[in-house]
Amino acid sequence: MSEIVFLAVATIAVALIFDFVNGFHDAANSISTIVATRVLTPFQAVLMAAFWNFVGAFVFGVAIAKTVGSGIIVKEAAVTHVLLAALIGAIVWNIITWRLGLPSSSSHALIGGLVGAAITFGGISTIQFSGLNKTLLFIVLAPLLGIVGAVFFTVIVFSISRRFSPFAINSWFKRLQLISASWYSLGHGTNDAQKTMGVIAAVLFSAGFIDSFRIDKWVIIAAYTAIAIGTFAGGWRIVRTMGLKLTKLRPVDGFCAESGGALTLLGTAHFGIPVSTTHVIASSIMGVGLTKRASGVRWGVARKIVLAWLLTIPMSAFFAGVSHVLIVKLL
Repeated sequence: MSEIVFLAVATIAVALIFDFVNGFHDAANSISTIVATRVLTPFQAVLMAAFWNFVGAFVFGVAIAKTVGSGIIVKEAAVTHVLLAALIGAIVWNIITWRLGLPSSSSHALIGGLVGAAITFGGISTIQFSGLNKTLLFIVLAPLLGIVGAVFFTVIVFSISRRFSPFAINSWFKRLQLISASWYSLGHGTNDAQKTMGVIAAVLFSAGFIDSFRIDKWVIIAAYTAIAIGTFAGGWRIVRTMGLKLTKLRPVDGFCAESGGALTLLGTAHFGIPVSTTHVIASSIMGVGLTKRASGVRWGVARKIVLAWLLTIPMSAFFAGVSHVLIVKLL
């Protein structure tokens, strides 16, 4: 019994570490645009983003947590050592991409980790393809929605503001970007913290601490706190890639990118669809660049980001599979 308790506690601790790394790794999602437009300093931006990440705990439900915790792999495979291996695989890939300065998806790293660890545990039959296919579909749809949303806001905003002077537009959107960045940070926390909540709930259920899969209040508070602290710690390598290398941004551009991204994140969160906040904000920034001209996007950087997206699920699955084999040997 003590071994089960120890493994469960260790896995929950690793889940919260993953949540922290998620916030650290994905800080760029929330703050890159507002830092690039110089509306806020990096310190002010991460403080604001961390606050709104945490506020998500009191605003939205747990639909995404339920999808991740019980909708990707079958309950027979959602045992503690499989979940631990999934988390380790996701963390390893996040650290690799952070070192390379590539904004890969922490969400898809976790999904890939679950898939890789579960297959190593019990084969392909452990995968719930209904839930996995929905996630894979939105690997394509979420960036498209981000682009469309950013283009929509850009067209509307520029049609309204073209009669005003550039100085007036810049002045107004420096203020408005505080709202759009807060809105996006709320969506980021809501979307990403719930994935960790789902894993922790699965651990508690697998270890017998709860009699049915549910998300307790302490799990919600712990997950949102961990991601908020991670966001506050920041991930400056990726901030530079997202905010400074994809396209040149002004406050009005940042407002449109953040608003389009936030609309996508909050909409998918409502329907319980786990999407990549990284994919959404990167595509939203590219959408703003496209409204100027195709050359407004630095396509060489964009190609590297897309490559990281394509590699995330298979590579995190690989690392999770290796981790599972090692954990089983140790046990």
